[in-house]
Amino acid sequence: MEWSTGLLGVAAGFLIAVATAPVGVSGAVFLLPVQVSVLEVPSPSVTPTNLLYNVVAGPGALVRFWRAGRLGGPLTRLLVAGTVPGVVVGAVIRVFAVPGPRVFRLLVAALLLPLGLWLWLRTVRPAPARAPHPPSPRTTTTLALAVGVAGGIYGIGGGSVLGPILVGRGTPVATVAPAALASTFVTSVVGAVTYALLSFTVTGDVAPEWLLGLSCGAGGLLGGYLGARLQPRLPETALRLLLGTLATGVGALYAVQTLR
Repeated sequence: MEWSTGLLGVAAGFLIAVATAPVGVSGAVFLLPVQVSVLEVPSPSVTPTNLLYNVVAGPGALVRFWRAGRLGGPLTRLLVAGTVPGVVVGAVIRVFAVPGPRVFRLLVAALLLPLGLWLWLRTVRPAPARAPHPPSPRTTTTLALAVGVAGGIYGIGGGSVLGPILVGRGTPVATVAPAALASTFVTSVVGAVTYALLSFTVTGDVAPEWLLGLSCGAGGLLGGYLGARLQPRLPETALRLLLGTLATGVGALYAVQTLR
């Protein structure tokens, strides 16, 4: 890896993490198109490289949330219970079935575009006040399982999908963010180990691009800590708008890539 590529990875990881950590998104969903289109990481090694980014970058925000006393809790346990087995299944599917990225991008666009716009509208023009109805524990774990499978296949953090849904159903961003990032970190560790083991059973680019993943992760480590530090200073409305903007942006990005 050339030094210029490493610096680009550090800068990309830092900037993405600063913007996404306050709302519980690891940033891997934004890093994926950067790796494919700009850094030219081959497939399927782009997936474990993204997971490696999550492993290295995750502790930055998590340490900050832990120091603030907001890490852990029942939501974190529910998300981890679903995403961990899901990522193992997703990794096996990615290595042996190799689903095309076009279908994935189309699904992400179809999910996140309306979800982000809905969250924006709910924030700007709130509905009449009523008691929030967060998803049940079973629904939350089932959703986390599905997101874990997607994370295992494509190396994205689950916060980009889980965050808008949970916040839109009434869970505060301050509760969702640390839980989503914690589940993403644990899932990424399990996913990276799974890919490392699978690399001994097949030929091709299955192992991660270690230096690039570590470079992006180093930037994300610093950016995640800074983003988590900024979160308490941002009002709930601003955080909801930021999450809606990120969801809409990711959906639009993948929609454009699908249509090309």
